[in-house]
Amino acid sequence: MIKRLIECVPNFSEGRNMDVINQITAEIESVDGVKLLNVDPGAATNRTVVTFVGEPEPVIEAAFRAIRKAGQLIDMRHHHGEHPRFGATDVCPLIPIAGITMEETVEYARQLGKRVGEELGIPVYAYENAAFTPERRNLAYCRAGEYEGLTKKLADPNMKPDFGPAEFNESVAGTGCTAIGARDFLVAINYNLNTTSTRRANAIAYDVREKGRKKREGNPITGKVVKDENGNDVWIPGTLKGCKAIGWFIEEYGIAQISMNVTNISVTPVHVAFEEVCAKAQARGLRVTGSEIVGLIPKKVLIDAGKHFLAKQQRSLGISEEEIIKIAVKSMGLDDLCPFNPREKVIEYLLEDDNKKRLIDFTCKGFAEETASESPAPGGGSISAYMGSLGAALGTMVANLSSHKPGWDDRWEFFSQWAEKGQALMKELLFLVDEDTNAFNKIMDAFGLPKSTDEEKAARTAAIQAATLYATQVPFNTMKAAYQVYDIVEAMAKEGNPNSVSDAGVGALSIRAAVQGAFLNVKINAAGLKDREVAEQIIAEAAALAAESDRREKEIIAIVNEVIAK
Repeated sequence: MIKRLIECVPNFSEGRNMDVINQITAEIESVDGVKLLNVDPGAATNRTVVTFVGEPEPVIEAAFRAIRKAGQLIDMRHHHGEHPRFGATDVCPLIPIAGITMEETVEYARQLGKRVGEELGIPVYAYENAAFTPERRNLAYCRAGEYEGLTKKLADPNMKPDFGPAEFNESVAGTGCTAIGARDFLVAINYNLNTTSTRRANAIAYDVREKGRKKREGNPITGKVVKDENGNDVWIPGTLKGCKAIGWFIEEYGIAQISMNVTNISVTPVHVAFEEVCAKAQARGLRVTGSEIVGLIPKKVLIDAGKHFLAKQQRSLGISEEEIIKIAVKSMGLDDLCPFNPREKVIEYLLEDDNKKRLIDFTCKGFAEETASESPAPGGGSISAYMGSLGAALGTMVANLSSHKPGWDDRWEFFSQWAEKGQALMKELLFLVDEDTNAFNKIMDAFGLPKSTDEEKAARTAAIQAATLYATQVPFNTMKAAYQVYDIVEAMAKEGNPNSVSDAGVGALSIRAAVQGAFLNVKINAAGLKDREVAEQIIAEAAALAAESDRREKEIIAIVNEVIAK
């Protein structure tokens, strides 16, 4: 069952005093079931972006405690920074990550807003998907006038907060207001420019942001603003959908930047935004020297970017995840101002359990020694999956080598597609290396269940059968995944670099070993199933696959020998 996970990314109006920041994040970490992923303070903006994840209820509790502590420690009457802000906890968005809908996330955001308003006396504006009115979906609308304009805003009936007091009292003077919302994943990225001019940075921001700029008569900067028939300003839209941007000067770095929020990475991927900003900067005689990601990002952002830039270079996309990400980092200059460590910036990496012992993380020597030890796992099932992954790796290697072969430049995409398929199957088979051992451990755990009463005996028997079925299905999945690799090594034996055809042949031999080895594990585990109809069906399908595997391996080896003999 998929966990219900939401991410919370509160922005606190303190980026210089680490004692204050640490006290706020300590409140988050005090809640069980919440994982603090990132704390990103900025001295120039005097703002800290914090990211944490967990199931909804613990996340809401952690957010409430952090907002409360920020209100106690940060006095907005003394706050100054480059970033727009109107409260100690300026914004607090909730983002659905897994197992939860946006509609459900909206309800949690409103529950949090209601509690903050009523219990802490902080005016709260619900924004983005949690907004009660269309105009309040826009954070800029809710935050208009910033902290300095709160007295006037709170006295305006049209700007009454959704929760909390509608008056600028002594308490609110210290805490300011907070915007709490629910939104899709947002990527905050700053583009570094080779200029100190904020005006020129803003010009580029207006070129690209979806809102664009006001249309003017004559001079685009000083000309009279054009009005429509209703007397409203006419706007010239920018080139990037789902993007907000402004220009500013960063004292810390001594350069101007374009600060952008990409609010929908499906509509405008980050690498597309980067290239558009580069183009608009160049058109104005400027250059983007690099970029800076604020907070965390999904791995997809870097993978998509890396593949985009590889394709522009006519290079194979079927390389390791680490190499693809390295290309993304270098192409967008993410390490321009400071080192960029994906392990500290990518959500999926931060959610990995560092304490979990995985076979695939062993060295080659360590894996062999672990297999040779007196422990029954890893056994033949895990070894079969690993053999299959090596077969996929060899097929992928031939594809990548072929994509680089001099004189074959017009075929790079053909080989790249095969390499990508090989990478995907290699990852699946590597997962099955550990999953086969996990399946064995589940059987051992089931046998260890108590059996003192009839109820306990029945539960134990059911658990053993469920674990045995799973332990049968895992090697069967290994057979099916490994068998698919034949397509890759066959294509490489026929079409790939002839100097590497022997590697394709060894790949075929590895696949056959994987399929036949996994078949042995299917049969031995299926023997323990009481439901013989299910057991015989799996064995029959596996036997047919094993026979077909033998046939294909012989055909591919024949092709390999034919190429070698030429």
